[in-house]
Amino acid sequence: MPHLADCRIMSNQEIAPEHYRLTLHAPQIAAESAAGQFCMIEVRPGYAPFLRRPMSFERIFNDGFSILYRVQGEGTRLMAMMSSGQVLNIQGPLGKPFPLNPTYQRHILVAGGIGIAPFPALGDAIVRTLGKTPEIVIAARTERLLLCEKDFRQMGCRVHFVTDDGSAGEKGLASDGLLRLNPGPDCVVYACGPMPMLKAVHAVCAARGAVCYASLEAEMACGDGVCLGCVVESNVEVEYERMVRVCKDGPIFDTRIIRWDAY
Repeated sequence: MPHLADCRIMSNQEIAPEHYRLTLHAPQIAAESAAGQFCMIEVRPGYAPFLRRPMSFERIFNDGFSILYRVQGEGTRLMAMMSSGQVLNIQGPLGKPFPLNPTYQRHILVAGGIGIAPFPALGDAIVRTLGKTPEIVIAARTERLLLCEKDFRQMGCRVHFVTDDGSAGEKGLASDGLLRLNPGPDCVVYACGPMPMLKAVHAVCAARGAVCYASLEAEMACGDGVCLGCVVESNVEVEYERMVRVCKDGPIFDTRIIRWDAY
């Protein structure tokens, strides 16, 4: 059951150009949260901005959690100006978490840009719950936008970089990085990023017989499935509809149920 709580900002640091890590004191929310879930943040009271901002949990602690965000609109611009001690109203946890299955031999995380946001928490969960160390492909436009390398190396992960301009790691796309790792039926892939990237990652997994779970990004108004503003087309029919709600039915989906030819 999601909570609605006023949470104190512990830190708000720029970690790359226009990219920030916000840490909040929220023990009640943290106690019931899992990797892959998200929260809705009221940037400030009133009607401007009118809607809450959906944010994935980056790390989950005993007394709170952190999020990663990119400044790309009025809401996140206001968030970037906030400092320790200020209070934000948070709704969460929301959505379904990443499934963890101990039968898979390999766990590969594929992140595109700010799609890295839910993966430190997932990496923590895989190490702690399954006793396995995931591999991760971190993709971005350029080297300075590659995030969270230190976090994953501290977990013992093998980290692979892919950049659009070739400034770090392999030059190419996130799906190219995954292909180099040669996923197969003994492997589960977790992906987060823009829809074209997820479509390409799904294609690699489908061709190699690997299961893939994607955390979908979508604009959300309510966060709990009422407004139907975040639907995507699927291959599953429910009550004569072939749509799923990213906030309520996801944000984590087995990529085989998404109708990728619509994107």
